[in-house]
Amino acid sequence: MIQINYRDSRPIYEQIKDGIRKLIVQGIMQNNEKLPSVRELATSLTINPNTIQRAYRELEAEGYVYTVKGKGCFVAGIPEENSARKSELLKQVADISEELKFMGTKKEDIFAVIDKVWNSK
Repeated sequence: MIQINYRDSRPIYEQIKDGIRKLIVQGIMQNNEKLPSVRELATSLTINPNTIQRAYRELEAEGYVYTVKGKGCFVAGIPEENSARKSELLKQVADISEELKFMGTKKEDIFAVIDKVWNSK
């Protein structure tokens, strides 16, 4: 399900958050599907439950999950209007494109990668 890379410079909670977000966006986790409890996921990943709680809390703030008191966290689906996240991702694409341009990468090569992602699935 989710894998932690301890060599990744990103904090563990962000890796968990990104992993769950990816599962939701790809349709692997469906609307109203229950996420593993904080304790279950912390045990399976052998990390602190507070780390899982932070990831769940941020996913809820972004609109990807919702919490039912006493029952746990559930998939809310892909937020229809998540302009902050879209802006963040577009900025990352721009930054990466700028670096690739500086490295001499052709525009067509970048477009080919984007087309490959767009046409997969």
